[in-house]
Amino acid sequence: MITLTDSAAEKVRDMLTKREQPTDGLRVGVRGGGCSGFTYFLEFSEGAKEGDRQLESHGVRLFIDSKSYLYLMGTEVDYVESLSGAGFKFQNPNARRTCGCGESFSV
Repeated sequence: MITLTDSAAEKVRDMLTKREQPTDGLRVGVRGGGCSGFTYFLEFSEGAKEGDRQLESHGVRLFIDSKSYLYLMGTEVDYVESLSGAGFKFQNPNARRTCGCGESFSV
């Protein structure tokens, strides 16, 4: 299961309502790259693609491709605001190593 914290879900819902283009939810995934091997990504999605897993967390629909799901099982996505900035933070129990920026990881 992949979940959003209350804070992340609230931020995503706010962003979805402000979009001019209709959006069904949020695509969550990983791509090869970054200094540790994989990078996380979030993007708006108009719906599921073939082979996607569809989940819901705090009223937000999540779409995850099957490859990404293997690396993200058990992950919690949070939204944090601090003096140095704001953004989404992945808490992935499968990550064995992460880089300093927190946007890439290895398993």
